[in-house]
Amino acid sequence: MGMSFSLKAIMAAAMAGLAGFAIAHGNVTPQEVDTGNLPELGDEVRIENPFREGNEFGEFNAQAAKIGESAYAGNCAACHGIRAMSGGLTPDLRELTEWDDEYYIGRVMNGTDRGMPSWKKSMDQNAMWAIRTYVESLPKPE
Repeated sequence: MGMSFSLKAIMAAAMAGLAGFAIAHGNVTPQEVDTGNLPELGDEVRIENPFREGNEFGEFNAQAAKIGESAYAGNCAACHGIRAMSGGLTPDLRELTEWDDEYYIGRVMNGTDRGMPSWKKSMDQNAMWAIRTYVESLPKPE
C-alpha cells in the first residue's frame, strides 16, 4: 500500500506541475526587440529567411543572429529552453528539420492551439527572422 500511495503522490505532483506549465505557457510578457540596423522588411510576410547566408540580406546574417539571441532569450527561452535546448515539453528547436521557413513564420505569427501565443502584435518580422537566424546558428545536438 505504501508503494501505491507514493506512486500516486508522485503522479499527482507531476500532473499538477504540468498543468501549471501549460497555463503559464503563452503568458510570456513580450519583450521589445531592438532590430538595430537590420534592413526594414516591411509588412509583406516573407516566406524565406532573408538573413540566411546567400539570401537577399545574407550579409546581415551575423548581426541578425546576435539580435535574434537577445530576442530569443526575452521571448522564447521561457518555454523553448536556453539556447533552444528543450527541457522536454516543447520540441528542440535545433532539430526541427520539417519546419521550413514558411511553416516557421506562420507558426510564430499565428501561434498554436497548444499554447504558443501569436507574436504578430508584439514583434515584427525582422525580429522573427532574426530569431530564426539565431536558432539556425546554434550547434545541432550530438
